[in-house]
Amino acid sequence: MYVYMHSSKSETYLSLLPHLKALLEGETDTIANFANISAALKMTFGFFWVGFYIVKKEELVLGPFQGTVACTRIKYGKGVCGTAWKEKRIVIVEDVNQFPGHIACDTASQSEIVVPLFLNDEVIAVLDIDSEHLNHFDETDALYLEQIVKLSAVWI
Repeated sequence: MYVYMHSSKSETYLSLLPHLKALLEGETDTIANFANISAALKMTFGFFWVGFYIVKKEELVLGPFQGTVACTRIKYGKGVCGTAWKEKRIVIVEDVNQFPGHIACDTASQSEIVVPLFLNDEVIAVLDIDSEHLNHFDETDALYLEQIVKLSAVWI
């Protein structure tokens, strides 16, 4: 089910973090970095879908991702991504079918985590990760994905 390189999820994230730091170091192109972060997370964990949505005016616009075809635009406050943007917080959804207003870009998605990326206290993008399994994400994912997103703040 999972493609963890180590015996625990925490160990895998701890191993991935220095690799991502090295990969992002010196690269100033946001799209390239979002693409590499998405690929690294997908390859490391085997997540169903990993990608970024970038704030453009009053909506989130699809950025670099790994996975199936995705929704292109998401309105402020709509779905899991729009909720994370509006509430400026990480949102973990154990069962997307129980989330009011969930936007089903792919019906295979069963659980989701969305981590906002901040610049000057404003959300400028969100990292969205979907799993085809229920209750896939937890506080361990939130802790380390927040660190990964903070790495990106250096080069935005």
